[in-house]
Amino acid sequence: MPIRVTVWSENYHERHQPEIAAVYPDGIHGAIAAGLADDGRFEVRTRTQDQPDQGLGDDVLDETDVLIWWGHARQGEVDDRWATAVRARVIDGMGLIALHSSLNSKPFRAVIGSSCRSAGFRHGDSELVWTAAADHPITAGVPSPIVMADSEMYCEPFDIAQIDEVVFISSFGGGEVFRSGVTFRRGRGRVFYFGPGHEEYPIYHDPIVRRVIGNAVAWTAPAARPSHPRIGPERRDKPLDWFRPA
Repeated sequence: MPIRVTVWSENYHERHQPEIAAVYPDGIHGAIAAGLADDGRFEVRTRTQDQPDQGLGDDVLDETDVLIWWGHARQGEVDDRWATAVRARVIDGMGLIALHSSLNSKPFRAVIGSSCRSAGFRHGDSELVWTAAADHPITAGVPSPIVMADSEMYCEPFDIAQIDEVVFISSFGGGEVFRSGVTFRRGRGRVFYFGPGHEEYPIYHDPIVRRVIGNAVAWTAPAARPSHPRIGPERRDKPLDWFRPA
């Protein structure tokens, strides 16, 4: 059976900033999906925050093996119930790939269990993405380093809890370093965070970055499709503490 991939993005910059639309005319989600479309292992669809249920209805999540998430400017507007629903499905086996500024997203923080903040950022820097785990499936066919002339710098310390593997480490022109590719296991689910991907730069058109994401989809996909638990209204109405078990 194909791996069912849902590529989610907030779809804000592309609709409100012409310079971003010029880089991603089909949206960031569209560029990521296009990079996976020719791989026969994947069945790919896109969803965006401006759609009903913020693109995250139970019917969508129930039919998702791997969720790819890109968010930035509207992360606080994602309903807590969907962060809780994503977390429950990852625990049950769904794969999650969080990209770039999604380190601050509600679903990623809910799954990882810490603030997930980096110490700083700077636009327009060069980035070298070094392979730190040469035998990991996510690094297969990927050169070291991946060279990006224009990127956005994130730097250590990076507040992420219970890491399994550091797959990539980035270095920047100012001497900063960042764990830009990290894996986690939460319950039955596998999670991958990948740092490069600021909206001003055509990073998701890069064939090497697309290979990384494709490798990550294959790695995070569950061995067997989970029977996802529904999150009932009685749970959604309770205060959420994503740093403790549900």
